Amino acid sequence: MLDQDIKQQLAAYLERVQEPFEMVATLGEDAKSAELRELLEEIAAMRADKITLRTDGTDARVPSFTLARPGSGTQLRFAAIPMGHEFTSLILALLWTGGHPPKVEPEVIEQIKALDTDMDVEVYMSLSCHNCPDVVQAFSLMSILNPRIKTTIIDGGMFQGEIQAREIMGVPSVFAGGQMFHSGRITLEEILQKVDTGAARRDADKLNAKAPFEVLIIGGGPAGAAAAIYTARKGIRTGIVTERFGGQVNDTLDIANYPGISHTTGPEYAVALEQHVRDYEVDLITAQSVAELVPATQPGGLITVKLGNGGRLQSRSVILATGARWRNVGVPGEEEYKTKGVAYCPSCDGPLFKGKDVAVIGGGNSGIEAAIDLAGVVKHVTVLEFMPEMKADAVLVKKLNSLPNVTVHTNAQTTEITGEGGKVSGLKFKHRGDGTDASVDLEGVFVQIGLVPNTEWLGDTVAHSKFGEIEVNARGETSVPGVFAAGDCTTVPYKQIVVAAGAGSTAALSAFDYLIRTPAPQATAAAPEAVTA
Repeated sequence: MLDQDIKQQLAAYLERVQEPFEMVATLGEDAKSAELRELLEEIAAMRADKITLRTDGTDARVPSFTLARPGSGTQLRFAAIPMGHEFTSLILALLWTGGHPPKVEPEVIEQIKALDTDMDVEVYMSLSCHNCPDVVQAFSLMSILNPRIKTTIIDGGMFQGEIQAREIMGVPSVFAGGQMFHSGRITLEEILQKVDTGAARRDADKLNAKAPFEVLIIGGGPAGAAAAIYTARKGIRTGIVTERFGGQVNDTLDIANYPGISHTTGPEYAVALEQHVRDYEVDLITAQSVAELVPATQPGGLITVKLGNGGRLQSRSVILATGARWRNVGVPGEEEYKTKGVAYCPSCDGPLFKGKDVAVIGGGNSGIEAAIDLAGVVKHVTVLEFMPEMKADAVLVKKLNSLPNVTVHTNAQTTEITGEGGKVSGLKFKHRGDGTDASVDLEGVFVQIGLVPNTEWLGDTVAHSKFGEIEVNARGETSVPGVFAAGDCTTVPYKQIVVAAGAGSTAALSAFDYLIRTPAPQATAAAPEAVTA
């Protein structure tokens, strides 16, 4: 099942198991059951003194297996053979079940243990989904730490009947008590905010009590991370507030154009970014949304950032690095059928459309890469490009044109995504050349038409372009003194990771220059400015 190198690595990890636990498998006579049996036997053999394998499970899902310490009352079940992107999730589940401490803040662990709500959670994932492991690992940890939380991890590719019955067309999808809890990526902290009703108030109180920063960075993507590293190395009191560290990088499958790194994945790069920031004295505030920016009342004074949970942070300077998100196509049916056939991550959700007809809207690099990937999984791909010619690199277009199960329509305007029975059933478009209408029957639509800056929360506080991008000069300065911006949320023309990182560094150096050249007013130096909640 496992090659020799992986066996050696796994054996080394399992040396960290401290307490005995059981793996209880429910197996049938099918090939998948045989495959799971082989995997579990190999794992048990590596730590026979701590890990016991039983094959007398009676779960309704076959094959599946549970992990639990005897007498703990906890139950974590995998209705899956967790390889691919989920192999790391399996390793962590084995270690945590065996008593190895997770790399989670102690207060988060205590918050999980203190939850007094019974939850029966089902997490649907696919082994090719790079967004799924964070969700799988979050609920796995919650189940291991708190016996009131029962978690089952389900491979949608193995249990297609459930996927169809629940009309799941996007992963990760989380059900609690048989009802939809969340669809898409979600962090452990965000889950706790939803489950622990008092968390928002407690978080707000903690944030309000923080002393003012010298530099506060909004956003934890490449631009924000680079800015934090630069300011922290200057010895400046630095804070980052972000909804999820890494930002849109987490949704990028392959990175092969960052100088010095020949190849990595988006999630791996996001982890590396966070670790690099944590190497310095940076106050990292995650799972928090921003709601408003209040400029200082006088030069060098405190700028206030109000958060979605009612808390607020203050700083002498602010760097806006909020990034961007996928652009919606904006036609009837798109909102209605999101996660019901309308998707934005081909690598995550593509396996759910195996053997089906799908469309990709967008003829740029991301759209054509998506179409190429999907063509290897689905029955047929229809590509729609608004302009007369595709905008993707020639090498990608050549590859696309070589595929037998792809149809391309250029100069085509998508007009509607249609549905039947609560899910996508087709797509309508117009040939812009002659104005004729056309339609195609399909079950999935992948939207790949560019980015929208995450700047709506700013309103008119800072000058921005007609597209919502924050206007910056060569130094990363905005129209508001003491406020800088960097990355995909700005008017910088090229939305690339390396460009964003460089812009973040520029903004950090400019913020440092601003601080040393703009002394704080006496009132600000003595006490924070009064701010209305």
